[in-house]
Amino acid sequence: MKIIKPYFVIEDEIAGEKILKNLERYGRTAYKSEEKITSESAAKFIKAIIKSGHESVIEHEKITVRIICDRGITHEIVRHRLASYTQESTRYCDYSKNSGITVIAPFFFENDKKKWAIWKAVMKVCEWGYNLLIKLGATPQEARGVLPNSLKAEIIITYNLREWRHFLKLRCSKKSHPQMREIAIPLLKEFQKRIPIIFDDIQIDNEKK
Repeated sequence: MKIIKPYFVIEDEIAGEKILKNLERYGRTAYKSEEKITSESAAKFIKAIIKSGHESVIEHEKITVRIICDRGITHEIVRHRLASYTQESTRYCDYSKNSGITVIAPFFFENDKKKWAIWKAVMKVCEWGYNLLIKLGATPQEARGVLPNSLKAEIIITYNLREWRHFLKLRCSKKSHPQMREIAIPLLKEFQKRIPIIFDDIQIDNEKK
């Protein structure tokens, strides 16, 4: 059994300035104001678009992200619409091979030895039961019933920029599950570094996860 931390990989090569220039070109179609485009006008235009609530314009650009997290969190992620998802399938993946199951460390137990020990012991029992079922001839889709929520899951997510804004507003909130925030907050900060304007107005409720 392997225990890992959650993480994400941005699959697209993000050129933030180019994204803004594309969005300005698309957005000015509504006003037929293309003649106002300059080398410096995109940021101001897109900032005004977002402030006015005219966010359909930013749906023209998308970002694809690979998130590695526990399976319980993926069930929350896929509730978001206007999306494309491809997720690691427990029906077809045989986790009895190689090093056994991989699970995501619950950071909120790491400083409590008793809770951590209980969680780890249960994970090992789940792995033992799964491996035994496979050994007895069960298929992965039959044996998966004993796999835990903490099982590592990979999910490829494609949202347009408007949906990413919606996702991050909800999932960075302190009302969100702590393990969701563990992924969403660093992702928001990365987007804010790579793409000007689009995510700058999204606030993090509470820096503590």
